[in-house]
Amino acid sequence: MMTNMPHEPQIAETQLTYHEKNTTYTYTVISTVAFLIGVPEHIFQNKYESPLLETYNTLKYNKNACIIRNLCMVRTAIIRNFKKINREMTHHFKLLSSIGEYIPTTCLTELSNCGIRIVKQKQRLSQYIIDINKHISDRINNCKNLFPLWLEWNYLRDIFIMPNGLKEEGTKAAAATYYASINHYPYQIYLNWVFFQKDGNILYHDKKFVTLLYRWHEDAFTDFNKVSNVDTTIKNNIYDFLKNSGQTVIVVDCENSDPYDLCATLNNLEDYLRDKISKIMLFDDAHTSVAWQLLSQHTDIPIERIEVPRLKYDKSLVDTHLTAGVCREFYANHVDSFVIVASDSDYWSVISTLREAHFLVMVEHEKCSGKLKEALEQNDIFYCYIDDFYSGMGKDIKLTVMLAEMKRYLADHINLNVTDMMDELFRTTRAVMSDTEKHQFYQKYVKSLSLVIEEDGTVSIQIKGK
Repeated sequence: MMTNMPHEPQIAETQLTYHEKNTTYTYTVISTVAFLIGVPEHIFQNKYESPLLETYNTLKYNKNACIIRNLCMVRTAIIRNFKKINREMTHHFKLLSSIGEYIPTTCLTELSNCGIRIVKQKQRLSQYIIDINKHISDRINNCKNLFPLWLEWNYLRDIFIMPNGLKEEGTKAAAATYYASINHYPYQIYLNWVFFQKDGNILYHDKKFVTLLYRWHEDAFTDFNKVSNVDTTIKNNIYDFLKNSGQTVIVVDCENSDPYDLCATLNNLEDYLRDKISKIMLFDDAHTSVAWQLLSQHTDIPIERIEVPRLKYDKSLVDTHLTAGVCREFYANHVDSFVIVASDSDYWSVISTLREAHFLVMVEHEKCSGKLKEALEQNDIFYCYIDDFYSGMGKDIKLTVMLAEMKRYLADHINLNVTDMMDELFRTTRAVMSDTEKHQFYQKYVKSLSLVIEEDGTVSIQIKGK
């Protein structure tokens, strides 16, 4: 739970045009947060605001998201109009559902349709906030899967939970904090956040929101390619390169490149740019990531994977095969342009000698030497960093690879056949059971078997139903 902390340095909001904002930063996290806390629909429809309409149109069909949104909207309405609502309830004996000028009654209806009954007879207004806080606390974890795996869920969950919100003194303290700095709350919507005067709109873009979220939990977020993208200059240079080429092939040193960053980079390119690429040649080695074998499932560009065998265990031949492959494509298949994905300076030889061809180089920050970048710049060869592209575009291949490897590992380490187990049980116990008893035993005890994972990672199988 967040508490008051010393003032942190401001994250400045640079004055960017709308187009620059949407090509430099990402808005997926803040758009989901905006929906859940109850930002009005017209904000999503305004192209000059940060939350994305696409996110709104998706989440409005998600039951769990809508429940939290409606609860948060009612909570904010009560806090913002507490005195007026309380007067209507105490002086005019109105129910919460009949005070439409202050309460979004459609939210109450939708919650009722989901089995959440907010309105009760003869209930104090402060108790409504407590009840809503309880519902939010019980249900917010249902929205965990709406956010990426890399985002610390406990940090994010905190912003929906009112501190000490199950007691009246907690609701009063939260209301006092809200009134004291109402203009700092995004769109004047209540959430549990420590606001400082110069922080500005925390839902400005993902990078700002996540950085502040981690900082206020005394943590630091530094993986910025998860919340930002390359600027238009990079994409324009790639566009110009592809536009001016006759036929383009991407050649990849799989030993020297990250498959997830490359997948994200390719998926960040518009369709008309990917259409200019005739194929991707993967020069692979037996010791590289298995992700290269699954890349074809996550791009529509044809892939030719060349697994390069080793003559000596400690000597890779990928670089020589890649060089030969580029020359073959140029002379035999008349490919005039190449995108080389590798940070190794070994490929400068083919770039510098094959002068009739055109080259664009994609590298990684930590792997590329200053000498290679200097040589590329001096020869007017454009290069960019694949680890600068928005990595969210490569999350699907990462999940595919992890699940495939988990399935393979489990198959190698768990060799249990429950039919064989049942036969062994009958043999060793000599228990006589009717077909009905066997079926009921199987349904109750065998089909309910589950894995139990201990703190140290040890796995055991638990028998339920005993």
